[in-house]
Amino acid sequence: MRVLVTGAAGFIGSSVADALLQRGDEVIGVDNFNAFYDPAIKEANVRDVQAAAIRSPGRFELVRADLATDHEAVARQFTDPDRRPDVILHLAAWAGVRPSIQKPLVYTTNNVDATTRLLELARAHGVERFVFASSSSVYGARKTVPFREDDRVDDPISPYAATKKAGELLGYTYHHLFGISFSALRFFTVYGPRQRPEMAIHLFAQRILDGQPIRMHGDGTSSRDYTYIDDIVAGVLGAIDRCRSHDEYKIYNLGGSETTSLRSLIDQVEAACGRKAQINQVGDQPGDVPRTFASIDRARAELGYDPKTPVSEGIVRFVEWLKRRRAG
Repeated sequence: MRVLVTGAAGFIGSSVADALLQRGDEVIGVDNFNAFYDPAIKEANVRDVQAAAIRSPGRFELVRADLATDHEAVARQFTDPDRRPDVILHLAAWAGVRPSIQKPLVYTTNNVDATTRLLELARAHGVERFVFASSSSVYGARKTVPFREDDRVDDPISPYAATKKAGELLGYTYHHLFGISFSALRFFTVYGPRQRPEMAIHLFAQRILDGQPIRMHGDGTSSRDYTYIDDIVAGVLGAIDRCRSHDEYKIYNLGGSETTSLRSLIDQVEAACGRKAQINQVGDQPGDVPRTFASIDRARAELGYDPKTPVSEGIVRFVEWLKRRRAG
């Protein structure tokens, strides 16, 4: 099939593009290479995908365009029948809870307006399959675990979380009015090779390897459902395949279905790096939630989702990759 992947130069986007190519799909990747983090990292991701395309039965094409502003460049992917996708995989977004508190308008423009434009193009050109990257942040500061897809999620505590909830609502509207099959995937703290450099595991590993101090927010008891990238990719592929044969609106949690405390996470990164961390304990950060924990019963039953990589193994794999990347 032909899949339009937005955010194709990013961490998850480039990893999914690799997997689609390996199984023989055609990928049209769209990315604006913004400066949320070093664009050189995204360029390296794309080079990896292009190399994978040469070795695989699939085909990859990169479109450098901004979904929110480059309207003609994005629209061309729909108006040309030889380029029109069978499925849209919308991963592009401004990510991060804390930056969204400082720049909420950037998040509404890039996460809400851009999603609406993409849904409008899908409606106008008859693309009826849409898979959307949502986030576990929509659950807010819940105390009841595990988080289930039918839980009430009307209390986001950051603009980022609110934009992801808005994307889910827009998807329901377009499903109801225009019959677009829409799947929202709530990702739970994804990590692994190509992870964004400001995320905790990557940031901790870099600083520990460099002998620099790390910051531990709070007392170390906050916990997350960390999910390895290979497991996330398998879930995304399952959602893409299901949406081609089911006309529905569905939300799925994609997590590891276990939690790891911040203190335990630091211990495991230290062990993988072979060095002790210099830890500076600081206060909690606005917008952060105390715990995330996914129920994956629905994804397991309907997508065949079956996460296989425990945090203890995934962190070792990530640090090995990071050391190779740092070595050039």
